[in-house]
Amino acid sequence: MDLRKLKTLIDLVSESNISELEITEAEGKVRIVKAGAPAAPTQMMAYAMPQAMPAAAEAPRAAAPAVAAEAEVPAVEAGHVVTSPMVGTFYRASSPGGKPLVEVGSSVKEGEPVCIIEAMKIMNEIEATHTGTISKVLCENGQPVEFGQPLFVIE
Repeated sequence: MDLRKLKTLIDLVSESNISELEITEAEGKVRIVKAGAPAAPTQMMAYAMPQAMPAAAEAPRAAAPAVAAEAEVPAVEAGHVVTSPMVGTFYRASSPGGKPLVEVGSSVKEGEPVCIIEAMKIMNEIEATHTGTISKVLCENGQPVEFGQPLFVIE
């Protein structure tokens, strides 16, 4: 859905007497709930989000590895964790079927691209935060990632 169209819909809901609006299009489903509405917005979004994702069946299974990956990171004493700066889809290579930007054991310099996160059909290069060697890759190719989710460990 076009960002301008989404903003217009949000403005219409906030200025009107309706408490929620749901629109389904070919690209996905959007539900806008006005703050303070009688319906529980958190529960509504939980149902709307998996339907908007292309791999809806994989979304519940993807949540468990993400929690496990977050649990592993505090146990790592040495190294720096590269985290996701946004919500999106994690890709290790710059093109489908291409060679991954980094592997375990790869040397990286600060500012060097280590992966790509697709958000709203825009490919965003994620750069190494420190110079060192990749010791762990914490996400799988094509996996949805959250803001702040650990992606790599650099030692």
